[in-house]
Amino acid sequence: MCMGSALRSGPCFLLGNFPIPSISATPSSVIPWNGSVKILCQGTLESYLYQLEIRENLTYRVVEKKLGFQEVAEFVINHMDTNTAGRYQCRYGKEHRWSAPSEALELVVTGLYDKPFLSTNGGQVAMPGENISLRCSSAHVSFNRFSLSRPGGATLSRHRDARLQGDFTLGPVNLSFSGVYMCYGWHSGRPYVWSAPSNALELVVTGTTSQDHTTENWIRLGMAGLVLIVLLAILAENQLGPQVIHQKDQQDLPDLSWSRQESQTEWTFRLTPKDHQGYS
Repeated sequence: MCMGSALRSGPCFLLGNFPIPSISATPSSVIPWNGSVKILCQGTLESYLYQLEIRENLTYRVVEKKLGFQEVAEFVINHMDTNTAGRYQCRYGKEHRWSAPSEALELVVTGLYDKPFLSTNGGQVAMPGENISLRCSSAHVSFNRFSLSRPGGATLSRHRDARLQGDFTLGPVNLSFSGVYMCYGWHSGRPYVWSAPSNALELVVTGTTSQDHTTENWIRLGMAGLVLIVLLAILAENQLGPQVIHQKDQQDLPDLSWSRQESQTEWTFRLTPKDHQGYS
């Protein structure tokens, strides 16, 4: 059977048993009002038709099509607003058949409401293994949903059924939790329309883990071994040095040998080298 309204203006494609495409957004799926975003739909090298769709309740609406053999198709939204925010999916066609749709990609537009305030109940510095509690609050707008995110990254958590504030717990934390965090407020009736971003809150996770200690211990052992080798070399040089010097100096010292004359009882000393034989 055909895909109904999705292909009213095109040929009738059947559903094929193809790999499911993947969909992503760059630079982020959270876009400020009037900002631009690029949607990437990845299929196969044999794909010659791509289709971007936006979900509307139980059905969907075709947004744009791309024709041409390519593994990845790019769709650009130049101006994000409340009409372009929503849940997107894509699919590709080959061999006169359509793939199944991708998973949903949620595009959110921000800046429609005043920004909330992000704070931490404890300090902004934590040790690995600890938990960090954050609070997103609004003094002027009665949001019933709050979201915590990092700039350029995915939404980390969403707090539901809140009134004026949302509490988030991060942890147990490690060094990767260090960075800048922001939060947004929104209403459950308009899940893809968020407030302006809150103030940026920087968290720092400091200290070392057991793996870090092991690495440091190996470094210390290596340095100790190097110092030991240097000390042994110095000691060996000090022991061999005087012997070499003594052997060299002996060549310049007189050779005090003695001989007993057959007819005399006196001792005769001979001085060497040859230039001193005149004194014998």
